[in-house]
Amino acid sequence: MTVPHLDAFLEMLAAERGAAQNTLAAYRRDLVDAAASLAAKPLDAARPDGLNRYLAGLAASGLSRATSARRLSALRQYFQFLLNEGLRNDDPTAAIDGPKPGRALPKHLSEAEVEALLDAANQADDRHGRRLLAIVEMLYATGLRVSELAALPATALKAEGALIVTGKGGKDRLLPLGGAAVRALNAYAPDRASFAPKVKDSRWLFPSTGKEGRLSRRRIGQMLDDLAIKAGIDPARVSPHVLRHAFATHLLANGADIRTVQELLGHADLSTTEIYTHVLDERLKALVLEKHPLAGGL
Repeated sequence: MTVPHLDAFLEMLAAERGAAQNTLAAYRRDLVDAAASLAAKPLDAARPDGLNRYLAGLAASGLSRATSARRLSALRQYFQFLLNEGLRNDDPTAAIDGPKPGRALPKHLSEAEVEALLDAANQADDRHGRRLLAIVEMLYATGLRVSELAALPATALKAEGALIVTGKGGKDRLLPLGGAAVRALNAYAPDRASFAPKVKDSRWLFPSTGKEGRLSRRRIGQMLDDLAIKAGIDPARVSPHVLRHAFATHLLANGADIRTVQELLGHADLSTTEIYTHVLDERLKALVLEKHPLAGGL
């Protein structure tokens, strides 16, 4: 089934967002599937009622909510592209609600899922791939807020493999970087200037051609959405905040002290850090069930 303007849409994703081939293939499949279901009229002429019927059909066919959400996301981006290009004067997905979750999604990723994200980022051996790998390694290695990551100056990384970050309230904190994150940053370093070619000696670690001269929080989130699709993870479960959450929960699950995690995250109040202690609760419960002599009766 032909999707009008599909190639132009995918070219935009590749050129402006650096979308990987796997990501582009996923968008193509989702849009072709939608077009086939709405065969009464071309996809670019679809109306909200037709799209609602299509999404309802996905649920009735037994597809997961995550799959339905991903296909709706592809449609939203496609129609936003048509709107921006003057090929439509409205967005038929604007009033469509996403599928309601049957239960709350996990608020953090497993260690295996983070590894899958890193492996997917490592597959693209070009400047976009090297930048993305550096971003994901840093988010997971440090627990940075996305606003802190976006605002990092080029001088933030010190020779000792540590990072100086200015957090909320203008307070600086020193964060150690693991070897993988340092290597990713060093691999990205020769490409840094190419992302803002008209700016001499950009002050930002992650410069861009945007009006602020650096990657925005929204753009970083979009990059992670694309990476999640490539890694086979529902993009609704991946965001900069989720990687920050994974950083904290994985540290606690492997025995880190909560006050150390508080300092690394830059929390002024320990009670804020305590939201992550559900991991400790599960770890302690598993320990008791495994090791206590009366565990069989619990």
